[in-house]
Amino acid sequence: MKSRRLSKSAIKFLNQDLFQEYGIEPLTKKDIVLEIEKEEMKYFKVNDDISFFYNEDEVLIPTLKNLLKNNFLKNVTVDMGAVKFVASGADIMRPGVVEIDEKIHEGELVTIIDVNNKKPLAIGRALMDSDGMNNADSGKCIESVHHIGDKIWNLE
Repeated sequence: MKSRRLSKSAIKFLNQDLFQEYGIEPLTKKDIVLEIEKEEMKYFKVNDDISFFYNEDEVLIPTLKNLLKNNFLKNVTVDMGAVKFVASGADIMRPGVVEIDEKIHEGELVTIIDVNNKKPLAIGRALMDSDGMNNADSGKCIESVHHIGDKIWNLE
């Protein structure tokens, strides 16, 4: 395992990546940001919380624990019957979706939340835009990227 503390200028570059990808700049000069490489994974700890990680395509992705504090992604809401499957890492099928945020673009990362608690269960990549999801009756509409209980969730 390799770990290094990011300098203020490196935090600035990380913020630029986050702004470009998500339209946010969550990190300040006062934050303690560690870049950690472990078992072919690269992730960032911000003030002792794992907040972001790179997937195999080198895309910077927020963790669910980060989104529990501040969800800045668009949401797709699933019914309670889908929760068990989503929390186990299943892709999201259209029949389980009950609500879709507007202006989701194909390929965009979204937060999967449950209809009762409105809490993040998973992060997924939209396989179609919000209009396509609204018009579909069946099939896969979101590919799961990170979910409760996966290796990112269980780090530490």
